[in-house]
Amino acid sequence: MKIINNVRLYRPYDKENTEDIYHIGVENGKISFIKKGLSQEQGSNIVDGKGKVLTAAFNDSHMHLLRFGFMKKEIDLRKVTSFSEMKKIVHNTYEEEKMEEHDWVVGRGLIDSQLKDKDKPLTAEDLDELEYSKPAYFLHDDGHECVLNKEALNIVKEEPDLLRNHEQFIEKDKDGQWTGRFKDTAVHFIKFHFRKKEQEEIYKALEMAIPPLLENGISSVHTDDLNFAGDFEKLWNTYRTLENEGKLLIDVWLHHYIFNKNDLADYLIKWKLRTGDGSDQVKIGAVKIFLDGTQRLHTSALREPYSDRPHTRGTLIYSQEELRDIVQLADENNMQVAMHAIGDRAVEQALGALSNVDTKKRRHRIIHAQVLAPDLLQKLEEIKPYLETQPGFMMDEHDQTLNWVGTERERYCNPWKTVLDKGIPFTCSSDTPIGPLSPIQEIYAGVNRMDLDGKPEGGWIPEEKLSVDDCFFAYTVRAAELEHREDEKGKIETGHKADFILLDSHPKDIKSSELYKLQVSETWINGEKVYDRSEQK
Repeated sequence: MKIINNVRLYRPYDKENTEDIYHIGVENGKISFIKKGLSQEQGSNIVDGKGKVLTAAFNDSHMHLLRFGFMKKEIDLRKVTSFSEMKKIVHNTYEEEKMEEHDWVVGRGLIDSQLKDKDKPLTAEDLDELEYSKPAYFLHDDGHECVLNKEALNIVKEEPDLLRNHEQFIEKDKDGQWTGRFKDTAVHFIKFHFRKKEQEEIYKALEMAIPPLLENGISSVHTDDLNFAGDFEKLWNTYRTLENEGKLLIDVWLHHYIFNKNDLADYLIKWKLRTGDGSDQVKIGAVKIFLDGTQRLHTSALREPYSDRPHTRGTLIYSQEELRDIVQLADENNMQVAMHAIGDRAVEQALGALSNVDTKKRRHRIIHAQVLAPDLLQKLEEIKPYLETQPGFMMDEHDQTLNWVGTERERYCNPWKTVLDKGIPFTCSSDTPIGPLSPIQEIYAGVNRMDLDGKPEGGWIPEEKLSVDDCFFAYTVRAAELEHREDEKGKIETGHKADFILLDSHPKDIKSSELYKLQVSETWINGEKVYDRSEQK
């Protein structure tokens, strides 16, 4: 047994004195006791916590871990400010004569609006200037838009389902010709069918993705990776291989993305595992469904037109009947459902589907839910799905939302304090790599509703600020509830998994405006130290 001695405790659901000292026992991967004061025992099993703050490790309920890993070896275009600079970076990275026959030129993090030498988004015609005979694919920073070169266009046009099922997300010019730009489900289709990865590539990407999780105090993730692997069995087997080799370290809930009811039916026939089934560390997560797009692209589905584009209300991907049938089939087969729904019209559709199933029992989820309204809040209070929020999004979007939705609707954008007060369960998460991986940054955003530069002063819609306790609770206890494991993990309690972190300061002792300065000193999973900041170079 190990004893973690000389630590202060932070439990967001309890009211300890921030200066009180404790020691806790750890045995067989669980917390065996919690005692006030210093331990008088001595020996190699005594770990000096040096007065640091021990709290539960984070559980990120919505992210894309595999994509995050692939980012480590793909071109990062987030800071590129001109197309000429982009061309140089691409050519310095990809030497065509050294590429394998099946290779694509791939970049991610593209932000067209930053390219000072282009007055409109890039198209396949622009990519001709790269002068590659290989297919090229560049993904926008938010993951919901991409641009292909003509070689890649010729490949994807051979797949009839792309046009049949995703035509509304294929951009065309005034003559009806494809420009090379794709949005939302068309992007997912392209990733799934044409960007398939070998198991060795998936393995290496996940290996690269895990250390940053530990550095940020994350012990569990719920991840949507299928689009970036192309094959669920391959994906599952890779995670299990890492687990068997002792390299996974974290707990993983692996979502299964579907486009339609047939996809779900195929999974249910081929796989007997249902949500929560699996091994000690790798379990089946939820059925992942996209109901709409994004606000930036004006494809998230609103009930009234966009304020800055009054000709559109965004796009619903399914009819109410189609979605109802998918949710019903999943629920009947013990599968949790996680629905991407940003706009109020999409949230309304999600609630309509959830009203026909036992949402409280299965703990179905709505991801994002960024645009709400009084009637939707009332319905959420009645049905009580879990909302998966990303406070970090506010740091980038607070100065754009008013343009998108106007004054009246802005009041109900990301209204997380109202959600809390109504007893609607919600988690905090990152949506990495789209949002910041750091839970500390996400918590800072939820508490302050400001970006890291302190803007807007006083916070955006300040009455919707959350407390530090609220955010830590959402990142730990609530996320464990999604797994139906709130009696096993997410808390510092006797009998719970010994997944915890040591912080350099107590979150309640820091000014809210300086929360982002909090640092994870150590991360422990199953009672073993897996990260120590003092040992990093």
